[in-house]
Amino acid sequence: MKMHMNHLPQTQTRKQRSLWQDAWRRFKKNKLAVISALFILLLSLIAISTIVIDLTTGNSFYRQYVIKQNLRGKLDAPSAAHLFGQDEFGRDVLLRMIWGVRYSLFMGILAIVFSTLVGGFIGAISGYYAKLDNVLMRFMDILLAIPSMLLATAIVAALGPGLVNVLVAIGIAYIPTFARTLRASVLTVKEQEYIEAARAVGADDFRIITKYILPNAMAPLIVQSTLGVAGALLSIAGLSFLGLGIQPPTPEWGSMLSNARTYIRDAWHITVIPGLGIMLTILALNLVGDGLRDALDPKLKS
Repeated sequence: MKMHMNHLPQTQTRKQRSLWQDAWRRFKKNKLAVISALFILLLSLIAISTIVIDLTTGNSFYRQYVIKQNLRGKLDAPSAAHLFGQDEFGRDVLLRMIWGVRYSLFMGILAIVFSTLVGGFIGAISGYYAKLDNVLMRFMDILLAIPSMLLATAIVAALGPGLVNVLVAIGIAYIPTFARTLRASVLTVKEQEYIEAARAVGADDFRIITKYILPNAMAPLIVQSTLGVAGALLSIAGLSFLGLGIQPPTPEWGSMLSNARTYIRDAWHITVIPGLGIMLTILALNLVGDGLRDALDPKLKS
């Protein structure tokens, strides 16, 4: 019996490692997904670099070049001096786009991390304990009945606009999706033979959930998280566009787009460039999500 107890985790670990290696091999074959992942990585590096610059300069660079107004250059078209042109207050659009990455992309990531942790916990508990399933899922059904954007708008309207409130609103709005996703995976995995074997050798519920169920139920959650970041980014941009998100002069892409709509006939660049930034980032995240979905599908063997 002791040999069997030692053999079970080792076999499961080798199997898990092999599955992830196969998934990585399949993902690399999807050229669009790889290019999109590199694009998201580049945006992440840009966002991190802006944070480092702010920390090392005490925000002086941000105040001097990103948000400082220069009305003499108001609505100037793209040129050698300002590659993306200048906005309605004469601020460099390229610098504002670069600084806006951390608000648009990183806020979406933080919101989805919160949703994944909370929703994943609810989904794991609900899927494993049948007695709690009905109560927890009915509460999730109530939240799912409200469109995520509408729910986020209502929360921000109640709490007030601002960075933290937007993160909380988006995070809460996406919790039911992740709870449902992980619950479905847990319901499937917990019926497998190796789970019964773990119970037979005396493993407690916490060990079974964390060591055997979650590692084998995470694939759909990873895919949903990637797609969720794209949805969260769009929601953040939408809230900022409505004036409920991050407030000016903070360079968030949705807010930039909202402020520029008045000048759409006079200066195409201040609307098109933020819009393209949002579109390309969401497209890249969706392509990465599709690539992960195909790579993590155990039915695909190539």
